[in-house]
Amino acid sequence: MIKEFILPDIGEGVVECEVMDWLVAEGDEIKEDQVVAEVMTDKALVEIPAPYDGKVVKLHYKKGQVAKVHEPLFSVELNGASADVAAPSAPAKAPQPEAPVAQSAAAPQGEQVEEFILPDIGEGIVECEVAEWLVSEGDEVVEDQPICDVMTDKALVQIPAVKSGTIHKLHYQKGEIAKVHEPLFSLTVSGADQAEPAKAAPAPAQAAAAEAPEPVNRQIAADSGAVTQGKALASPAVRRMARTLNVDIAEVPGSGKNGRVYKEDIQAFVDGPSQPIAASQPMAQVAAPASQDRVEPIRGIKAAMAKQMTASVQTIPHFTYCEELDLTELVTLRASLKQRYADKGIKLTLMPFIIKAMSVAAKEYPVLNAQVNDDCSELTYKGDHNIGMAVDGKMGLIVPNVKRVQEKSIIEVAQEVTRLTTAARDGRVSPEDLRDGTLSVSNIGALGGTVATPIINKPEVAIVALGKLQTLPRFNEQGEVEARTIMQVSWSGDHRVIDGGTIARFCNLWKSLLENPAEMMLHLS
Repeated sequence: MIKEFILPDIGEGVVECEVMDWLVAEGDEIKEDQVVAEVMTDKALVEIPAPYDGKVVKLHYKKGQVAKVHEPLFSVELNGASADVAAPSAPAKAPQPEAPVAQSAAAPQGEQVEEFILPDIGEGIVECEVAEWLVSEGDEVVEDQPICDVMTDKALVQIPAVKSGTIHKLHYQKGEIAKVHEPLFSLTVSGADQAEPAKAAPAPAQAAAAEAPEPVNRQIAADSGAVTQGKALASPAVRRMARTLNVDIAEVPGSGKNGRVYKEDIQAFVDGPSQPIAASQPMAQVAAPASQDRVEPIRGIKAAMAKQMTASVQTIPHFTYCEELDLTELVTLRASLKQRYADKGIKLTLMPFIIKAMSVAAKEYPVLNAQVNDDCSELTYKGDHNIGMAVDGKMGLIVPNVKRVQEKSIIEVAQEVTRLTTAARDGRVSPEDLRDGTLSVSNIGALGGTVATPIINKPEVAIVALGKLQTLPRFNEQGEVEARTIMQVSWSGDHRVIDGGTIARFCNLWKSLLENPAEMMLHLS
């Protein structure tokens, strides 16, 4: 049988690579794990190993040509294949989500095992983290039943079953990285056409892209007979882990076949060799082992936040403006209305008032609701007030936004705030709710802080951090000391387009609306 080797996703968004060298020729016999080619991405030189024994039938690219990810790289005639099985008339294409079929030899009579290919989730995403499996191997599932949650760098996405059947195999464990256009799980379905010839078992792209790791308790020994060579034998995912941990993979003892390096080998190398305890060493000296560092990759929303905040700090000259709000009257008003709207299923917090007042003030000072391009040559005044609020959700900090606040009542804003907060804490905010924000609020006071220096959510030009509510003594107009409900707020502005005077005047208007709720009512349309 002739099988196409599909060039796997090498990671980090790489979609093509240059064939630097073929280490075999057409007609050569190759062994599993033998290095067949070296390809160069824009980041590193990567070795491509053979996933099975056989004879090279065709090399689809010449040295120096650019190969595409998810397309055939070379063809192999498998050893032991029937001599009367002819090669396909045309090269096999990369696995497509619409036809993810692979029949298992172990499937019962009348049943067929089909692979579910992880589809393109959109927006250039090429991989995602398996956040949670909602089923187990052997479970019966029905069409459209949720199978798992996967986390991209933008949102949590739920993957449903495309048909009814029994879960045959889950190809990834919770926390592992799944690749787009590769099998995610396999499903046993009934009613397969028995006249249809058996198709290839799991896609070559999967077999090459991610070696199934052996048990973690595999012993690593320097004298294991591993093949000594100039370059380490490892999959692209393992090489990326080594680069992330700043480890020279050539120095890592491989515990796999022919010295192949696995993720566990790299982690063991980072942790260091375990030291044998001398027989004569007193037990008291070894009773308390030293604590070890724990390395955890930054992925998903946390990685996206790190990238976004770094870009903001490096390109935007921030300045901070702090003020004190006396919210005594607003807190009293909210307390009088809270139960009335709670009976209608509306959670009325201070946030809807704060967001609506920001929108009213932005009508007077539209530069606070503007966006500036990267080279600061254009300033776009946004027509809609899409005011975001930072939420410490299940998967990390995200900033969903209430769309078109200028058109909404306080009650309508409250309904949106409740919806977005609940979705964010459950990790189910849609990408639409995260797009097109124009001004942001960070409620650090919910955790107990008073003053902050918030980082602007680029390309916005301002953000405010709300401190916690405090009951503090203040002088009234008669010079008497009385208890007032006080909140400290901290604004950060983009000093390229906003000056201190502008943000002070904006804040003064916003403050007057919140401190005098009756006045805010006059501004509502």
